[in-house]
Amino acid sequence: MVVTQENVAVNGSRRLTPQEIADVLRERIRVGELKAGDRLPTQAELADEFGVERGTVRQALRALQEDGLLTNVSKGSPPRIAPRVPVQDEPQPTMVGLSPRLTEAFRERRVRVDVVCHTAETLMLALGEPVRQIHEGRIHPESIDVRILLPSREINLAFPVPVEGGGEDDSVHQRWLAMRNAQGQVLQHNLLALRSTHRMNVQVRFRALPFTPPIKLYLLNGEEALLGYYMLTRREEEWENQTLDMYDALGAKSLLFSFHKRAGHRDEAFVEESQKWFDALWETITTDLTLS
Repeated sequence: MVVTQENVAVNGSRRLTPQEIADVLRERIRVGELKAGDRLPTQAELADEFGVERGTVRQALRALQEDGLLTNVSKGSPPRIAPRVPVQDEPQPTMVGLSPRLTEAFRERRVRVDVVCHTAETLMLALGEPVRQIHEGRIHPESIDVRILLPSREINLAFPVPVEGGGEDDSVHQRWLAMRNAQGQVLQHNLLALRSTHRMNVQVRFRALPFTPPIKLYLLNGEEALLGYYMLTRREEEWENQTLDMYDALGAKSLLFSFHKRAGHRDEAFVEESQKWFDALWETITTDLTLS
């Protein structure tokens, strides 16, 4: 009798793990080789294709089911590919729409996220889900590169601003600056921690804009652009024992409009031009930003 090590075939070649098989099938779904409604091959056929036991295939299918990629998972018949969320779905508030789009982007081997925003609050919160899935072993990119453009502390912001004017001691500006720095630092810490916990190549870089961006823009892997408008409103907030009366934007409620290269020439052009615009800002009129 031949005794083999775990995940090593009798012929000496390494057997694929359930996660690796799930990744192969996930990629086939992503590129359209397997479409919504298609039946997967039987477990026996998949086991033969990948050279593994049926139990390994079952574990891979369970992982895909947990990710919402399979339906009709039962012992009686092969599962079907679940309907995908359409690329051009209805606009959603940022806090609803951003997290699932980031999670999808983090399924790639090499993740690139470029962002123009007013503070990093929404991005910081939305990254919680893909980071959680990395810690759970459900997704595992090899590298993550995040670039963020934020307004400079040196400029006179268009918003938030005091309703009556702030003078030299502008508490509204100081509140914004404290939020910008704190949220950016938390985001940076959470991502850079993946270097040691999962040995990933992670970069998080910030640069300062010389103007107040009227929009928020998220560019995901050069394939998708999410655009939202900052809607201004007058509101009051308590901060350091005073009431701030200001014109401000609640970015988490901004509707995000999705443009994806796969949706057609118009969307492809928008994504490409948005990426060029971001790269041009990054390489020309922006400056190094230290969150302090």
